[in-house]
Amino acid sequence: MESIEQRIEYKFANSLLLAEALTHPSLAYETNRPHFDNQRLEYLGDAVLQLILTEKLFSMFPGFSEGRLTKLRSRLVSRDALCRYADTINLGEYLLLGKGEASSGGRDRASNLADAIEALIGAIYLDGGYEPARDVVLRFCTEMLEHVAEEPEEVNPKGQLQEILQAISPVSPAYRILKQEGPDHLKTFTASVEWNGHQLGLGNGRSKKEAEIEAALDALDGRHWETVESAAAESREQLANGPEIP
Repeated sequence: MESIEQRIEYKFANSLLLAEALTHPSLAYETNRPHFDNQRLEYLGDAVLQLILTEKLFSMFPGFSEGRLTKLRSRLVSRDALCRYADTINLGEYLLLGKGEASSGGRDRASNLADAIEALIGAIYLDGGYEPARDVVLRFCTEMLEHVAEEPEEVNPKGQLQEILQAISPVSPAYRILKQEGPDHLKTFTASVEWNGHQLGLGNGRSKKEAEIEAALDALDGRHWETVESAAAESREQLANGPEIP
């Protein structure tokens, strides 16, 4: 198996920083090393990632306003985008997890992958400085940046879902925040989108808005409203025809 350093094309001078970036809090807890996990590096890496992508988008779109640039950056740092970056280097293989977290699918969990990719960026920044971190980030983001260059207008999944559903029924989709977890600076939210009494999608995010957007994307991907509407149409037909006479 390739080493993580080969995959990111960066060699750490301080290997402890790499180990810290890959250490999930569950392992730190199990080994009684509560301060050796990737949460602080994640905090730093988030800021470094934002700066690198802000600079890149600023140069890519010289005519765009602050608002449009901010929307583009949001697409590039969303939970879904971070997981895509993690998948490009199979980051889940290298995570250092507690036994319980590992056995419950922690290597594929979106929150773990998103946190770890940011922590890895923070570790590279501390180890080598801004330029190496920038080089690695832009390699991670190559595909997403190309997509943004081709389609700079932001997709509105909530609006798209509402338009589809209201073409079927006047009832609008409703969003609910199911739970929120984590400390204030690393809080995550889980949202659901429901329609006509049925759950169509679930999403996670670092804000309520991001969680709702992810839920809408999940609904658009699953298209469960087709099953709901099919069952409703069948029920209406049975009522219209009346009960069968023996």
